[in-house]
Amino acid sequence: MTRARWPVYLEAGDIGLRPLRRRDEAEWMRVRRENADWLGPWDATSPVEGSGPRTYGAMWRELNRQAKAGQCLPFAVTLSESPRERPRIVGQLSVSSITYGAFRSCTMGYWVTSAVAGRGITPTAVALAADHCFSELGLHRVEINIRPENAPSLRVVEKLGFRGEGLRRRFLHIDGEWRDHLSFALTAEEAPEGVLRRWLEDGEPRTRPL
Repeated sequence: MTRARWPVYLEAGDIGLRPLRRRDEAEWMRVRRENADWLGPWDATSPVEGSGPRTYGAMWRELNRQAKAGQCLPFAVTLSESPRERPRIVGQLSVSSITYGAFRSCTMGYWVTSAVAGRGITPTAVALAADHCFSELGLHRVEINIRPENAPSLRVVEKLGFRGEGLRRRFLHIDGEWRDHLSFALTAEEAPEGVLRRWLEDGEPRTRPL
């Protein structure tokens, strides 16, 4: 069985994916606080009554444990807009539910700040991670599940050529309720030239979400 190696560092121009670090807490918390209204409707929540949100430290420890076990890749999405500027956190991307054997699949979730939305950062980050999953981990399928109301995220899978697989009723607990999600997937055979290369070469929508 192949095992997901960690840590992993990926980049395309000024956009990077790097491990989410314990010392990122202050910056991560500030970014989340400044984008609370933007991200709130899409945030995962717990269906267990009385269980509040986890602290950053608890979240990081659990993600780091899963990463070391080869079960997930918890990335910070970074952007550096000048050679003199330290790359700053503008989002998060997690590859989770990594499964090998006959399935060889994973799921992917992500968010970016409102300040960088619409600038091609999210599709580039997703393409980077998908290529890593296909070429380095030997996975066969990447799945992304999106609420039907989340138009910006639907545009990401459209741009990258993810194939719509249908509606999943009350699929995930988001923003306090069980929410319907549209499921999208991409297999290695559907992007033989690489997802990032295809995206950067044309940047045009390839499919229409269901």
